[in-house]
Amino acid sequence: MDFEFSDKERAFLREVDEFLTANHDPKVMDVTRENMAQVCDTPERRAFMGKLAKKGWLGITWPREVGGQDGEGFYEYLLNEKLSSVGAPQIGKGIGIIGKTLIRVGSEKLKKEFLPQILAAKIEFAVGYSEPSAGSDAAAMRLKAERKGDGWVLNGQKIFTTSAHFADWYWVGARTNPEAPKHHGISLFLVRMDDPGLTIQPMYTMGNERTNAVFFDNVFVHDDYRVGELGKGFQYIAEALDIERFTMFTFSPIRGRVELLCNFVRDTVRDGKRLRDDPVIRQRIAQLVTECEVARLLGVRFVDAALYSTKTPTIEASEYKLYATELSRRVADATMDIVGPGAQLALGTEDAPLKGRPESCYTYTVIDTIGGGSSEVQKNIIAKRKFDLPKNF
Repeated sequence: MDFEFSDKERAFLREVDEFLTANHDPKVMDVTRENMAQVCDTPERRAFMGKLAKKGWLGITWPREVGGQDGEGFYEYLLNEKLSSVGAPQIGKGIGIIGKTLIRVGSEKLKKEFLPQILAAKIEFAVGYSEPSAGSDAAAMRLKAERKGDGWVLNGQKIFTTSAHFADWYWVGARTNPEAPKHHGISLFLVRMDDPGLTIQPMYTMGNERTNAVFFDNVFVHDDYRVGELGKGFQYIAEALDIERFTMFTFSPIRGRVELLCNFVRDTVRDGKRLRDDPVIRQRIAQLVTECEVARLLGVRFVDAALYSTKTPTIEASEYKLYATELSRRVADATMDIVGPGAQLALGTEDAPLKGRPESCYTYTVIDTIGGGSSEVQKNIIAKRKFDLPKNF
């Protein structure tokens, strides 16, 4: 593997930098929201995504026959990293989870209806896997889908559905065969979010970000809006989660927080002594910087593996997600320790150290270790698929 950027890749990075400079907007770009920066719905954000679409950056890896560029995934990776470095919305689950799944297994009707809208940034999606009794264990979902005429009637509940309060369509898993084994009998559906049988209630995270509980009351979905084969929904969900685990937790925000901490240590004097001269602090900073390089290379390795495989590299996705989000948490812990008591002051507090970033980073990083499959789930995936350990080890 060549870890150096090619001239073409450097040129692409310069082009993205120039675009972000020319289109800088604090209403769209907010680094303090960390990986949740893309979860918002404002006219400014939609306009920004429209500009990305006009650049052709929303379909870099999609096949040309559906409007994409047949490009390499590394450019998609570089774009996402640049976007997240300034707190801008990333290319999103429409391009990744929904779009790429529809390209693989969707009917011609679904492809024609949704793919052009995704490429043009004209549509927003919410993803519904988690339930009160099925958090990281998506195979345990109970939302019922019962056959009725030419469609399905859905009843039950989803939780932690980010974007449900502004999305146009719901990408949702439901159990179509309650008699089938746990990992079978689940199917995927696309449901309009304005269906009268849907009730959306807000749920706020410890980072004060909104997610939602969604209740289904006799929601009818025509069979045309079932995605892929009946009963294979969990397989599609698992494949899409591998994409989410990588694209949702970009490396750039972690690197940015480490640089912020390094600058604080370099410039701060406490009790007449410079923090940068403290050997304990120096050692801790060195450890974090070293671990940042490991996280970066794990991300590059995932992209490299994806380039030469017809399947999403599951093990590499879990290794990156586990390492990067746990590193993000360690960076937040170190920042709280080194900055001191003032680190507990909330974001926006006047005269707070680092403008209150330590407190907000600390709360956000907890979310990161859970979303897209908790750290424990990632360890189980690695143990089983990489080391062939039994399920009950």
